[in-house]
Formats: sequence, structure tokens, C-alpha cells
Amino acid sequence: MRFNSLIPELRASDFAKSLDFYTKILGFKVEYERKESQFAFLSLGKVQIMIEQNTPEWNTGELNHPYGRGIHLQITVKSINPLLGSLKKSHYQIYVEPFERQYKVKNKLYGLKQFLVKDPEGYLLRFAESLGTKV
Repeated sequence: MRFNSLIPELRASDFAKSLDFYTKILGFKVEYERKESQFAFLSLGKVQIMIEQNTPEWNTGELNHPYGRGIHLQITVKSINPLLGSLKKSHYQIYVEPFERQYKVKNKLYGLKQFLVKDPEGYLLRFAESLGTKV
């Protein structure tokens, strides 16, 4: 397995609930798991994340729920529609409904169709699919 250079590790107050959300609803694959420490390494295409039951030795301060305050993770996927369908089928609340936006980077516009959802711990996930580029 090839490991990305940056792999976020997300803390969980309820590891089983978070694991179910990422695997059963969003379709992440468990690459490996350490059940004794309630840890899982997950992937979705080229995206890699780790989730682990919250324990105090890695915390830099008091961790209060929701854990994800102040950060969101952009996850690029081929199409957001399967994720939206799975979330709606599971009656999981979408935080920001799908929208399209152009982002200027140097002399090009990059189009994204995207939506946002909070995971069970409050981490904000922005799933985005490319709409192509314009000069």
C-alpha cells in the first residue's frame, strides 16, 4: 500500500459510530484496523484518513464535542451523486446542499460541484467533483 504524504487522523468519541458512517454510508474501505485500540485506516479512491477512539495522550488540550470546529476536509471524488444518494437513503443530514462554484487559480477558473456534511464527531467534509477548467 502506498501512503499519502498527508493523512488526517480524526478522533472519535464513539469509534463504532464513526466507522459505520465512513464505511457503510460513505463507502470508505477499511485498509487495516487495530481493534484493540479502536483504530482504522480508511480509503476512498486516492483519499486516505485514519479514525481512532479519543484518548488523552495525543490531545494538546481539552477536546470538546463537536471535534471538528475550525477545519473542513475537501475530498475530491469522481461524482458526488452516489454519496448524496447514500446519505439521503440513510436519512443523514446534509450540512450544505449541493452547489456549483468557480475558483480562480492564477489565470484559470476551476469549477466544482460540491456539498458539505458533518461526520458524527462534527468534522466538516466537503465532497467535490470537478466541472473542468476555463481560461
